[in-house]
Amino acid sequence: MINTMEKRTNFFVKGQEALKPLFAMGNYVKNSRIEKPLQLLIEVRVSQINGCAYCLDMHWKDARAIGETEQRLYGLSVWQESPYYSDRERAALLWAEAVTASKVPDTVYDEVSPHFSEEELIDLTMAVTTINTWNRLNISFPHGVGTYRVGQFG
Repeated sequence: MINTMEKRTNFFVKGQEALKPLFAMGNYVKNSRIEKPLQLLIEVRVSQINGCAYCLDMHWKDARAIGETEQRLYGLSVWQESPYYSDRERAALLWAEAVTASKVPDTVYDEVSPHFSEEELIDLTMAVTTINTWNRLNISFPHGVGTYRVGQFG
C-alpha cells in the first residue's frame, strides 16, 4: 500500500491562495444562524457520506468537546431510525444528504423548510457545501489523518 501522505502535494502548504476564499466561507458558516452543535452534526454526517477520514476525526472530536454524546454521533449514519434527534436536526440531516447527493427535490424542500427560516436554509446550505468542499480537498490531498487537536484551527 502506498502512503498517500508522502506521495501527494501538501495542499495546505502549496494551496494557500486557493484556500483563502474557503476560509472566508468557513468563517461565514461559523458565524451563521445555524447553531454550532447542528453544524457539527452536519459536518460529521456529510464526512461519513463522502468517506473523509480527516474531517470525520476533526468534527467528531469537536462535537465531543462541546458535549455531544457518543450515542448521537454513533447514530448519525442511521439517523432516520434513531430516536435521539430533534425534528430540526432531522430536517437538517435530510437537507445535508440531499445537497450532498446533488438531488434536492421539492418534497425534501417542503419537508425541511418548516424547520428553518429562508435565511437559515441558505446558511444550512452554505454549511453543507463548505464541508463537502473540505471533504473533497482532504480526500484528494490526504495529510495528517488522526492528528487533529480540538481548537487547532482557531
